[in-house]
Amino acid sequence: MKLFSISLRSLASGLCLSLAAFAGAAHAEYPADKPVRIVVPFAPGGGTDLIARTLGLGMSQALGQTVIVENKPGAGTVIGTDLVAKSVPDGYTLVIATMAHAVNPSLLSKLPYNNDTAFAPVSLVGRGPNVLVVRTESPYKSVKDVLDAVKSGKKLTYASQGNGTSAHLAGEMFVNLTKADLLHIPYRGAGPAMNDLLGGQVDLFFGTAAAVSSMVEQGKLRALAVTTPEPSPAFKGVPTVAATVPGYSVESWYGFFVPAGTPAPVIAKLNAAIKKAAQSPEFVKKVEHEGLVVNASDPAEFDRYVKTEEARWRKIVKENNIKAD
Repeated sequence: MKLFSISLRSLASGLCLSLAAFAGAAHAEYPADKPVRIVVPFAPGGGTDLIARTLGLGMSQALGQTVIVENKPGAGTVIGTDLVAKSVPDGYTLVIATMAHAVNPSLLSKLPYNNDTAFAPVSLVGRGPNVLVVRTESPYKSVKDVLDAVKSGKKLTYASQGNGTSAHLAGEMFVNLTKADLLHIPYRGAGPAMNDLLGGQVDLFFGTAAAVSSMVEQGKLRALAVTTPEPSPAFKGVPTVAATVPGYSVESWYGFFVPAGTPAPVIAKLNAAIKKAAQSPEFVKKVEHEGLVVNASDPAEFDRYVKTEEARWRKIVKENNIKAD
């Protein structure tokens, strides 16, 4: 029995060493001959989609491997995010997350995943304002015009790219601070939301800077205000919402997560690739022009930032009685 016990221990020890050696080799090879997939939990054509596709090009060069972008919209980002939560933790599937990731645990009564246990942080990419926009034919030229219209009995609607997204929360905070009677119309992404805004089906959109800036430049949309406490250099001459509505403040952000259990060496390689892509002159010029301040971070820094955001929005959602439609 003693010899048998020793043999079992030796076998187990050998197996562990073999697995460790195999895992080490796998880490060293990453990424192997297999594309890396970025899941965008929104429809094509919005700001998050633009950020993911632009970063994907730089990441592909840094990793020496193809990076593909896959849109999985719906349920206020839950569908795409849940897909990543349930993916194999091998570094080949990432989700590009937004403020909705930090808000959904407070806003939604039930999620198919737990933020704390389902994901591993990779990197924050950047932060920026949302922008209150209307179509150029709209009679509203300021936040005061919108409030005056509501006071006069006009029934106005505002679009968002889904429940729990920055556009939704920006609108709900506006409603709660001003008591304006605005109807929220959620879409499956910024692209569909802007299409209906341009077509006159909805009146307002608190879109991300990345989503609306080109339309503002082309004269198809009019920017009324930015949602950050300070004006944005990318939207010169555009006031803040807070200038009319004291205490108002909303900030958008973008960052990457992988499924929990993804090996640390793989996360480190992804983090380095994201940082290199995000800090490239081409990317910085493109997104800063659209109001995003690049702030690529280490995983631990991103984790702290998201936890701070979760606590901040938990308080705001509760105090303002913000509900998902």
